Amino acid sequence: MQNALNKKAKLLYVVFDALFVGGKDIREKPILKSLMPRDPLLHYSEHVAEFGTREFAKAQRAHEEGVIAKRATGLYYSGKRTRERLKFKAVQEQEVVIVGYTEPRRSRKYFGSLVLAVRDKAAKRWVYAGHVGTGFDQAALKSLYGTMQPLRTDKKPFDQKVKDENPTTWLIPKLVGEVKFTEWTSEGEMRHPAFLGLRKDKNALDVIREQA
Repeated sequence: MQNALNKKAKLLYVVFDALFVGGKDIREKPILKSLMPRDPLLHYSEHVAEFGTREFAKAQRAHEEGVIAKRATGLYYSGKRTRERLKFKAVQEQEVVIVGYTEPRRSRKYFGSLVLAVRDKAAKRWVYAGHVGTGFDQAALKSLYGTMQPLRTDKKPFDQKVKDENPTTWLIPKLVGEVKFTEWTSEGEMRHPAFLGLRKDKNALDVIREQA
């Protein structure tokens, strides 16, 4: 739905679970299908029993966000997490070039997020691929910050306008990293990225957007 916000599209609301139906609390009723109202815009997502591994592999191949695993008779328990329902993300991985970083906010030190890019070899230019601000502990923040300092530059590596550009410290495009993410957006950014680490075995000019 996020990719359809700026386009004309017909949307179907797919329901796999619910807390309330018609204003009534159904958290103690594990069977949802019989309680759903009849509506052409609503579609019940059928449960697949016993074949979780197979369905997860299908989600990966289809570039879907993942699967929800639930105990067939499981109920909701307000205010606490349980193992009645679990979310398994079908994440992808991508090599990226670190071309900048934003200032830290609140209690974080060193930097806020990394600005990422990949290489368009045909056009011989860098293409913005998003920001990543998760996947770092305090030691990683400090170490990576020190590694980036000799690469500081006043020159922005591409003409594209990026999110949270001010204030950004730009870097000479040499550092290669690895991130995991859920999917590419229609704007060419990685959704829900998390930093995995640096890749010292890769040349920045060889980092392109990978095709599954």
